[in-house]
Amino acid sequence: MLKHLNEVNSVKIYSVFSDDFAPYGRVIEGQDFDLFANYLKVNTDIPESGNIYIASVKQMELFPQCRDIQNSIFGGMDIQVGYCNGRNSTYNGFEYHKSSEINLAVTDFMLVLGHVWQIKDNEFHIGQEKVFYLPEGTTVEIYGTTLHLSPCKVKDEGFKCLVILPKGTNTALTEKCDSSDPESKLLLQKGKWVLSHPERKALMDQGAYPGFIGENHELKY
Repeated sequence: MLKHLNEVNSVKIYSVFSDDFAPYGRVIEGQDFDLFANYLKVNTDIPESGNIYIASVKQMELFPQCRDIQNSIFGGMDIQVGYCNGRNSTYNGFEYHKSSEINLAVTDFMLVLGHVWQIKDNEFHIGQEKVFYLPEGTTVEIYGTTLHLSPCKVKDEGFKCLVILPKGTNTALTEKCDSSDPESKLLLQKGKWVLSHPERKALMDQGAYPGFIGENHELKY
């Protein structure tokens, strides 16, 4: 699949198992995510168009594996277990949190990644990012300094992705952020800072900052 993706795309697609992934995150080994994968395969659908993101699914948060994930990966912090399913194939923008995020590839997909230090004056200029392919069953920790957004599909049916974050992340802000810090313009939800491509209506309609500059690439498969 990786060889094929590189043949049909104008940007290089990297393996998440390569050394190139190390500055962005790590592949998690020694943790059992099978219950989560099976739950999402059976109990969730891929929308006909666009993406769906659910921050917290109580049934998955009751799985016994959550305690070990919470204690070992998140240092005892409360977590939420959700998912993102969809048919996205374009870059669209970047988000970042000030904590790690766990992603399980319930299906194959690609991730477009960057670094927070590549943001200058609240802008990220496309061309600095790297695209990584994750085969089904791969679980990764995305570091808090890593820019990311929705996965991109590698088949017509779309993708399914488990998303684990500190509890409350990606939920509505309870009060407006009035700060002279320029970064505050990027804060869209709790623990979620966003740079949107100006043409990405779904993000712009939410009030995301139009700081993702350049061609909004579509990844082919």
